[in-house]
Amino acid sequence: MPNLRVGCLVAAGAFLAAMATGAQAQDMHAGSVTGLPVPRYVSLKSDRVNLREGPSKEHRTRWVYQKAGLPVEVTAEFETWRRIRDSDGAEGWVLHSLLSGRRTALVAPWSKNRTELFPLRSAADAKAAVVAELQPGVVTSVASCAHEWCHVSVHSISGYMPQERLWGVYPNENVD
Repeated sequence: MPNLRVGCLVAAGAFLAAMATGAQAQDMHAGSVTGLPVPRYVSLKSDRVNLREGPSKEHRTRWVYQKAGLPVEVTAEFETWRRIRDSDGAEGWVLHSLLSGRRTALVAPWSKNRTELFPLRSAADAKAAVVAELQPGVVTSVASCAHEWCHVSVHSISGYMPQERLWGVYPNENVD
């Protein structure tokens, strides 16, 4: 699968940060601009989103994302800008208008074995029939999550996947 961050690396290196944990999810607070929880997951609205070093168009572009629907985590708010973190830990600022509240998730982006397949099941049960097998890094739409399972879809195929195999939802998070 091609790298989800496409474009030119403008800065010397990427900011690296730990991925969200259950403890971080419990430390949510209201954003200073929107009043929405921070941190929170959102997705990219456009096929071209500049990740900037700071919260203005005068700051250099660090990455160019070219994948609408890619999940990212909002970690801070400043006026019309949101600081985000991607599944690789890269952080920077994007305009709020380039983000969507639509929930998406990546299937096991941390997997080193790119040929590994993750079963998408017909029900929220490890013994339920497999409706598809998904590769690491596949972007799914998240319909809901409860009891450690998420109902997700890829194109016209939908099913259930354990929450722990998805980046874009917090551990034990209920998504309606």
